[in-house]
Amino acid sequence: MRDITYPPIIAGGHAFFRLLNLRFDVTGGDNLPRRGGAILASNHVSYLDFIFCGFAARPAHRLVRFMAKDSTFRHRVSGPLMRSMHHIPVNRAAGSEAFDMAVGMARDGEVVGVFPEATISQSFELKEFKTGAVRMAAAAGVPVVPMITFGGQRLWTKGHKRDMERGSLISLTLGRPMTFSGDDDPDTATAQLKASMQVLYDETVARYPAPPPDTWWWPARFGGGAPTLADMREREDRERAERESRRP
Repeated sequence: MRDITYPPIIAGGHAFFRLLNLRFDVTGGDNLPRRGGAILASNHVSYLDFIFCGFAARPAHRLVRFMAKDSTFRHRVSGPLMRSMHHIPVNRAAGSEAFDMAVGMARDGEVVGVFPEATISQSFELKEFKTGAVRMAAAAGVPVVPMITFGGQRLWTKGHKRDMERGSLISLTLGRPMTFSGDDDPDTATAQLKASMQVLYDETVARYPAPPPDTWWWPARFGGGAPTLADMREREDRERAERESRRP
């Protein structure tokens, strides 16, 4: 697959990281295969996670093709760039087309990036997972590489103003590849993926320098001021009910 714009965009991103003096802690980068297809399954805590997941693929010298909302591809600026980098548009009303495209890319030897939570977790803990990542991996006959990104929420996340804080630490952890087949129950396989990512998440947070108590971007379970998973679920349920009530 020919890539003209992707490498320069990556170089620009790295220059931006240096400008902000961002610090990166990457663990397990060699777990991403250097050749062949794979599904890179990451948690989702910030609007910048696409960039950070791509950064974590540097040790393997891989480019990641991310699944993203189709609205991003309709934007006059981001649309041409997303298409030129061979990312995958997702129309939630007709997701089978994106699924088939992702499977085809993985079969052809590409690394496909997926966020199983689908949306940003405002608790910064792992939310419920969709089954798409394991189903794609099984259909394509490629492994799933579990990944955790943490720290990007300090810069730009849902419900908070953007704050490009200089010197912030971004921790990225990649786990060992997991293999699933078409004979595996998708719900059971997804639970196994989430369990693996929970271990990686706890390890990542444990090595991250803890901020003062009640800091807004630090998970409540560790003494931070972020909403708990239960509080976040209630909030999302209310927001979902409000959206549905406004539909004609």
